[in-house]
Order: sequence, then C-alpha cells, then structure tokens
Amino acid sequence: MIKTILRRLAPLFILIVFIGLAMLLMSTKETPEQKEDTEVLTIVDVMTVKPQTVSLNLPSYGVVNPKYKTQLVTEVKGRLQSISDHFVAGGMVTAGEKLAVIEPSDYEADLMQAEAALAQAKAMLDEEIARGEVAKIEFKDFENGVAPELGLRIPQLKKEQANVKSAQAALARAQRNLERTVIRAPFDGIIKERIVDLGQYVTLGTILGELYDVNTAEIRLPLTNNDLAYLESVDNPDTHVTLSASLAGKDISWQGKIIRSENMIDEQNRMVYLVAEVVDPYLIKQQTTDQLPLKYGSFVNAVIKGRTVDGIVKLPRHVVRNDQVAVVKDDNTIEMRKVKIVKTDIDHVYIKDSFTAGERISVTNVANLSDKQKVKILGESDEATPENDISNDAVSTKATQETHSGTGEL
Repeated sequence: MIKTILRRLAPLFILIVFIGLAMLLMSTKETPEQKEDTEVLTIVDVMTVKPQTVSLNLPSYGVVNPKYKTQLVTEVKGRLQSISDHFVAGGMVTAGEKLAVIEPSDYEADLMQAEAALAQAKAMLDEEIARGEVAKIEFKDFENGVAPELGLRIPQLKKEQANVKSAQAALARAQRNLERTVIRAPFDGIIKERIVDLGQYVTLGTILGELYDVNTAEIRLPLTNNDLAYLESVDNPDTHVTLSASLAGKDISWQGKIIRSENMIDEQNRMVYLVAEVVDPYLIKQQTTDQLPLKYGSFVNAVIKGRTVDGIVKLPRHVVRNDQVAVVKDDNTIEMRKVKIVKTDIDHVYIKDSFTAGERISVTNVANLSDKQKVKILGESDEATPENDISNDAVSTKATQETHSGTGEL
C-alpha cells in the first residue's frame, strides 16, 4: 500500500525538486550590467575658414570675329585677266598683295591720251606766255594810261593755265584708273570668300570677295547688369580676360584684354556687352609650338578678371542654403549662421564679413543639420570613457606583473 502511494507520488516529488532547483538558480543569478543608451551622432566633414584676397572673376562666352573686315569692290570696269592663287576662301594674304587684275589696255590708252593732252596744254601755255611778253613790249610806250589786260593777253594766259591744270587732273585720274585695274589687299588678312571667277566681266562696284583682318580679333562678351558691379570700372573696364576652347582635342587658352563696353543694354536679352581684343590671333607674327591659332567663328568661354577684394571666404556652393552656413563650434555643436554673400558662380560662393579665421564649416549637406545639434567630426578620435580608462589600467597592471614574473624566472 505504501509502496503504491510512493510510486504514484514520485513524479510530484521530482517536479517539486526541479522547481526548487530552478528557484535556487534564479536567486543566485547575477544582475546584468546596466548600460546607458548611447546617443547616435551625425558625422560631418569640416573645412577650416581661411580668408583670402581674391579676384571676383566673371564668366562669359562669345564668338571670335575680326576687328576689321571689308568687301573687295571694283573701282573700274573690265574683264578679269588674272586671279592670284591666294585669292581663295581661307587664303592668307599680306597688305598690298595683288589679288586680281582687270584687263588694263583701255586704261593704258586713256593714260596715253591724258599725257598727250597735258603736253598739248603745256605747249599752248608756253605759246601764250610768249605772246604776253610780246604784248608787254608793244604796250611799253602806251600813253593813254594803263595798258588793257586783254591787250597784254592776261585772260588768255589764265585760260591756258587752267587748261594745263585740267589736263594734269585728267592724267592723274587716268593713272589712278590704271592702278585700280590691279586689285590689292588693303591689309594683312584671310579671304572669307571669293565671288568672281577668271574671265568674268565686272562693272563699277562689283563685289569680288570678302577679306578679314588677321592682326586683331574681337569677341563680344555678354554680362548681366549686376555683374558690372564686380569690375574695377564700369565706364572704362580696362581688364584682362582669359579665353578657352577645345580645338583638335586639346583645351587651349588665349589671353586678351577688355578694350571697351558697348554702353547699351540689349533689348532682347537685357545683357551688357564688353568687347575683348586678342592681338595676332592667327600667330602670324609669333609662332609657338604649343599654341594653336584662335580662328574666326570659334565659340569660346571667357573669364573676365574682376575687382580684387580682401577677406573673402570661398566655399562650395552646396554648403550654403538659404544664405545660411553650418558652423561647427568648439564643443562640436552646430550654429546655423546667416552670411553675407558677395558673389556666386556655378561652383562657389564668395562670402565676406561673416567668419573669423580658424572657424570650422561643415561641408556636409546642410539640410540634415539643425541649430545646436551635436555632431561628430569625421576623422576625429572618440573621447576616452571611464570604462576604457579602468580597462586600460587593468591591462597595464597585468602586463607589469607578467613582466616582473618573467624577470624573476630569468
């Protein structure tokens, strides 16, 4: 009977024992170490403020054109007898070079007639002078007062003198017309185009072609009205400009000079145009191996040197938002500071009188930051915690003991 009761109660005893052991283990369990929740800080990259003296350069663009261009026009008529090999589109010519010749035979004949007419007029004048001398002798003893001018042949003498001048003018005209049968380049240039052909009959005023000067190039550079404030002088913008373009797979730059302002605002685009000048754009007078000519018709980018300003802080454009910059203070908190913007361009913002030298500016996206926010500087080591100090001391003590133990064994 008792054995039967014990056998039936055995599972209950086993359960009670396990519950007791469990309670014993729970009562002897160590309380887990409580750690404070660590604050997650935004990591930012910073740059140090360094005020500097900069030139507020102005970007622009334009097309290269010659300073002088002219149409070659005939001043006499006739048939084109010859055309120079250089008188073709793209041909380089020098001042006074012969480009074409108009048939000169008629003008040579006119010159001979003018020479003959002048010789005849001079002979008539000499004859009239001789007659006047004879008349003076005849009227030497004239007793009825002053001898008449007609009797002394003074009017006849003036007439012959006028005939000589007229013949001289006709000769000069004939000489000029003969010279004009040769078409010459008025200056060093490049032929833009030739319109006429060999053997063609041309009349007075016929356009033969167009010539561009190669001594000086001009580029019209548009600026907004507000950009003029960055020039040293608005009325006389005497400053330098750097032109750049991609030619033959290379980025080439040329130096020029702003020579004038057009002093008018374009009605269509509301721009003011400055005119830049480049001397010897085709490198005719100065050949260089590492430079290419600035060809007419090229589209170039320009950087105009503006006025020089001290104490400027140059920042990437994305750092400034709504005229505010995130300044990282000494305690690594953010100060959203309003700044004074002097000028902006595509990549940078120029700020004045808003920072002191040595201040740190966050170059991280400003939209993720707020005033008085705590941040962590990229690359800056964490400050040592007390736990780390204790751990380091323990490690140091253990290392010292092992060192002494090792020394004793030696």
